[in-house]
Amino acid sequence: MNKKTISSLIAIVIILGVFGYEYFLKEEESAQTIQQGQVVKTNTNEYFLPTSTTGQVVHHESYSLSYSEPHEQAEWVAYELKKSHLSNTNFKRPYFEIDKAVKTGAAHWRNYKKSGYDRGHLCPAGDRRYSQGAHDETFLTSNISPQEHKFNSGIWNTLEQKVRYWASKYDGVFVVTGGVLKGNMATIGEEDVSVPNQFYKVLIDANSGKTKVIAFLMPHKDSNKPLYEFVVSVDEIEALTGIDFFSELDDTIEQQLEASSSYKDWSFN
Repeated sequence: MNKKTISSLIAIVIILGVFGYEYFLKEEESAQTIQQGQVVKTNTNEYFLPTSTTGQVVHHESYSLSYSEPHEQAEWVAYELKKSHLSNTNFKRPYFEIDKAVKTGAAHWRNYKKSGYDRGHLCPAGDRRYSQGAHDETFLTSNISPQEHKFNSGIWNTLEQKVRYWASKYDGVFVVTGGVLKGNMATIGEEDVSVPNQFYKVLIDANSGKTKVIAFLMPHKDSNKPLYEFVVSVDEIEALTGIDFFSELDDTIEQQLEASSSYKDWSFN
């Protein structure tokens, strides 16, 4: 065996060693993510988490979710959007990745390919620009739902921007959002990812002196209507979804807040 062959073999061994080490680190990181998903809460306020109808709650660094295996998406994603979280930093958009913390297996991003639907974020990347890790975490497939492009970039985006406005004005809000996974729905991809006919967003502000909530229910289509026309009571969303919001609040306060569809305490200017 000549020296050139030996050198080539050594180079191959080194390359394989590097790739093997990187694979080990990636698997170790995935294991930590799964462990984190099972037991750790960091930036999500547990007090305001809704109930899970699926029994599969996953906690990530910057948001929590309840995953619905039959519909291959989250029934809700919950997170706190503090004023300090708001940032104009533009991070490079990463690839979508399967959420390995979902025990039953999160949907593959390929389900959305050529489906005609956007990979619609539930916790928006724009709400998690305070760090690269928090931003990139929103690109896990457990955090997306099929959305029509005009809806995703239109009225839904308008609502997301308004949530940021309120987070700044009221020094933070807690957000719960998702698709209504009920009724007859279209599906996409080999895993039959459900396409919700409606999306909701529920907010609570407990930071500005008077606790208040507001809830939105939107048909899954573009609209030019003002946001306040989509305001409903939390009770209405609970009846549609079977999810119990803000169950840790005092019963009297919870009932009063959740029955109201008033938006007078929330600035739409």
